[in-house]
Amino acid sequence: MNDELLNRFLEYVGVDTMADERAGRYPSSDGQWTLGRLLVEQLQSIGLSDVRQDEHGLVFATIPGTAPGAPTIAWCSHLDTSPETPAAGVRPQVIADYPGGDIVLPGDPSRVIRVVENPELAELIGRTIITSDGTTLLGADDKAGIAAIVEAAGRLMREPARKHGPIRICFTCDEEIGRGVEHLDPASLAAEACYTLDGHGRDEIDVETFSADLAVVAVHGRNIHPAIAKGKMINAVRAAADFVARLPRDRLAPEATEGREGFLHPYEVSGGVAEVRLRILLRDFDTAKLSEWAQVLQRAAEQTMAEFPHSSITINIIRQYRNMADGLARHPRVVGYARLAIERLGRQPRLAIVRGGTDGARLTELGLPTPNLSCGEHNPHSPLEWTCLEEIEAAAETLVSLAEVWAEQPAQYPGSDDSAHFARRS
Repeated sequence: MNDELLNRFLEYVGVDTMADERAGRYPSSDGQWTLGRLLVEQLQSIGLSDVRQDEHGLVFATIPGTAPGAPTIAWCSHLDTSPETPAAGVRPQVIADYPGGDIVLPGDPSRVIRVVENPELAELIGRTIITSDGTTLLGADDKAGIAAIVEAAGRLMREPARKHGPIRICFTCDEEIGRGVEHLDPASLAAEACYTLDGHGRDEIDVETFSADLAVVAVHGRNIHPAIAKGKMINAVRAAADFVARLPRDRLAPEATEGREGFLHPYEVSGGVAEVRLRILLRDFDTAKLSEWAQVLQRAAEQTMAEFPHSSITINIIRQYRNMADGLARHPRVVGYARLAIERLGRQPRLAIVRGGTDGARLTELGLPTPNLSCGEHNPHSPLEWTCLEEIEAAAETLVSLAEVWAEQPAQYPGSDDSAHFARRS
C-alpha cells in the first residue's frame, strides 16, 4: 500500500470544498481556497516552480522539463465537489486487502455499496477500497485526480533521469457547477495539450462528452389571498407542475436513457404562487439536438399557457459546454499518446464517452485539446461514492508514462493511421 498517497488523499477529502451555485462568487466556497493553499505548500515542498494560487483561487505550478526542446503539456483537476451531496465532515472508511462482497457504510448501515451494482469491485479483491461513512460523499471526484497529479509530480521530481518536457499543473474551482475554466485562459498554460484527471476506474480515456445547455424557466402567475381567489388567482405552482408533467418521462429523461441518448433534466424548483423558477439541463452528444430539446420545452410552455390563461412562461437558454470530440479529432496524437502511455505500462486502454462534462470540454472548445483520464472515481456525487487506492496510483503511473511519450513525440502511435480511433457515434 502506498501510505503517502493514501494519507495525502485522506487529507484532501477532509477539506469541505462543496461548490455552491448560489454563492455569487468565484470560487463559491471557502474550502476551495483552503485546499488550494494546502496544495501550494505541497507542490512547493516537492520542488516545483512557479507555484501560486491566483486571485480566483486557481492553483498553478510547473514541473521543469528534463528534455530540451520537448513540448509543454498540462495536467488539470478540480478542487470542488458536487453540491448534490454534503461534503462536510467526511469520515473515510479504508478497507485494506478488500475481501470482496458488499460494503456496508458505517455511518448509515442502510447504505450499502453492492457488488451487483458495482461489478468492478469483483476485480479489486485484495486492493485498498476507500468509501465515506455514508453520511456524506467521499470527494474522490475530483480529489483522486488531484492526488494522482501530486503523486506523479513527486515521482518526476525524484527521478530526474526520466526525459520529459515542462509540465504545467492547474487545479480549477467550481467545475461541478460549470464554472471551472471561467477564469482560466488556456493560452496562459502555454501547452500543446492538456489532460484532465477526472474519470472512472482505470485506463479509460474519455474522448466525448455531452454538449450542454441550461434552461432557466420562469412561470409567472398571479397571487391573491385564497379567500377571495376565485376567478382571480393564477397559481404558478400548479402551472409549473403542468409544465413539468408535459416533458417526456419514457425518453429524454436521465432515468430513461443511456449511451449517447440525450435528455432534459428538471433538477431544481423554487418559488410560490406568484412565480416559480425551474432549472433544466439540456444534454446530448449531438450538439444540434440541443435546439430540438429547447423546442420541446417551448411547446410544453405554450401548452401550459393555453391550459392556464393569463399565466406566462419565459425560457432562457444558457450555453454551457460542447462535446470535445470534434476538437480532439483535429489533434489525434493527443489521444494517441495517451493510449501509447497506457500500453507501455502493459495495460489496455479503453476509449470512452462521458454522460456529463469536464473542464476538458471547455478547454478543447477554447483551442486546447484536453481528453479526460481515469483516476479511480466510482459513484460520484453520491454517499455511495468510493475509490480504489491502486487505481489512483495507476493514474499517476499513466501521467509519468505520458510525460515520457510526449518527450519522444513518436510519429506512430495507436490510431495514427485511423481517424476512427475515437469512440464512434451512432
